[in-house]
Order: sequence, then structure tokens, then C-alpha cells
Amino acid sequence: MQADLVAPREELDFYDARGIDLPRPMTALEAWNIAMRKPLPGVALAFHIRDAISSLFGVKRIGGFSGPQNRTPIVGDKLDFFLVERNEPECLTLSERDRHLEVVTCITTHGQRLTITSSVKVHNGFGKVYMIPVAPAHKLIVSTMLRRMQRELDGD
Repeated sequence: MQADLVAPREELDFYDARGIDLPRPMTALEAWNIAMRKPLPGVALAFHIRDAISSLFGVKRIGGFSGPQNRTPIVGDKLDFFLVERNEPECLTLSERDRHLEVVTCITTHGQRLTITSSVKVHNGFGKVYMIPVAPAHKLIVSTMLRRMQRELDGD
């Protein structure tokens, strides 16, 4: 399945796609909930620091992740700070749009393959500076989250 992006690939300021093989087929929302079940250490602090600094520049606070959801979100709902743009069995598309940048994260499952694709379109100088630490941090967080998820699922 093709991942949803915030803009055509050649227009993106950031693109990252990472995936794992699953021990069994699952929906994109189920994969999201498993990944969110146990927050990574330090991520809450990172979001707190991000919010404190970004709010000084008029950027809205996002708060971070709250864990797995006990409901099935519909398009237009919020999953933590993300807006749900699409929720289908094989595709969960989440976005966050602010004046400094737009982010789309797309979780796709196809058979026993899970992929998390994130794309960013920057709108101003603050967005460019913001992405300097966020781009490598994002890659590290997603990679670590997927490794943990893989270990947890393989142990099931």
C-alpha cells in the first residue's frame, strides 16, 4: 500500500520510512496501539522540552503521546496531538499542521509488513531550525519503537 505524504516526495523537506515484519497480520490501528502501549523512556521529557522552546516562538504545544487508544478514531478525531486523516484496516494517516511545518505520519500494514512513513513540509525559518534536531531524533525514536515492538511481538 502506498503511504500518504504531506506533499509530493520531491517537494518534501523530510522523509523517513521504516518497517518491520510482523508475526501475524494486523490492522494499522492495532499496530499503532501496540507501539504506543509502552512509551519509550525519555520521549515525554523530549516533548516537554519541545513544547517549552517552541511555545516561545508561537508554536502550539503538542503534549506528546498518551498510550494506546481504547476507541476506534474516525476521520477528524485526534489521536494524541495528531489529526486522523484516514483510518482504514491497512492505513492510518495522522497529521499535525502548524505555521512552521506540516507533518504526515502514515502507518501501513500489508500482510505481515508494518511500515511507518513520516513526511514534513517546512514553511519558514523556524521550521528549518526546528527540523535540525528533530529529524535525527525522529529516526532514532521510530527505529527504537519498531525494535521494541518487534521484540514484544516475537515474544508473544
